[in-house]
Amino acid sequence: MLDALWKELATPQAPPPDLVIVACGLGVLAVVLHPTSWQITRGLITIAHEGGHALAALLSRRKLAGIRLHSDTSGVTLTKGKPTGLGMIATAAAGYVAPSLLGLGGAVLASAGYVRVLLWGALVLLAGMLLLIRNVFGAVSLLVVGGALFALSWFTPDEVQGVVAYLGVWFLLVGGVRPIFELQGKRRRGTAGNSDADQLARLTRIPGTVWVGFFFVVAAASLVYGGYLLLPADLLPRGLVSALVP
Repeated sequence: MLDALWKELATPQAPPPDLVIVACGLGVLAVVLHPTSWQITRGLITIAHEGGHALAALLSRRKLAGIRLHSDTSGVTLTKGKPTGLGMIATAAAGYVAPSLLGLGGAVLASAGYVRVLLWGALVLLAGMLLLIRNVFGAVSLLVVGGALFALSWFTPDEVQGVVAYLGVWFLLVGGVRPIFELQGKRRRGTAGNSDADQLARLTRIPGTVWVGFFFVVAAASLVYGGYLLLPADLLPRGLVSALVP
């Protein structure tokens, strides 16, 4: 049984038709730009954001006290350990770049045809987060998202899995950019004094605006390269293809 499962995971799937890939990207862009649809779906970006904090904390050997996801699409990851140093800096810096980097990793897998690996990898990450959730809304959110992913990966044909995978990757890539603009807007209005960027400014003495710029560069670069991987080559500008292809 394990051999059959591994064979299924390791077998590349054909990508969706070019028109479907483009439609997925444009549809996600419309969702992210529209205020109502963004407010409904933004919680998915929050899950990736808080997961980034948690993963960075684990890698830097900080102790995780728990994760909370809230109905207003905000979240918090609580850690224990030294309040300064590289571990704390890495943990604070990981949140805003996590959705985009996850999207880029997903683009690599999806463009290579490893859609099942992408879906099951997402399930493993969600299961890991579920063990760290410390509130009911957060647990329900992860169970709903994880349950939907499991049903899609187990009960739907390859064509449906491919479309869902491309939609998810596009959403992480495009949706990873908007919160950075929202963050800077809140900072200009003076309503984000304890944001990740401001925490990093206190930890490193590097201005918070510079950290926001860093978040944006990572997100924009991930979107550009991820889009290059996902989009059909004949739709890309020749100069971009020449610059990105070795």
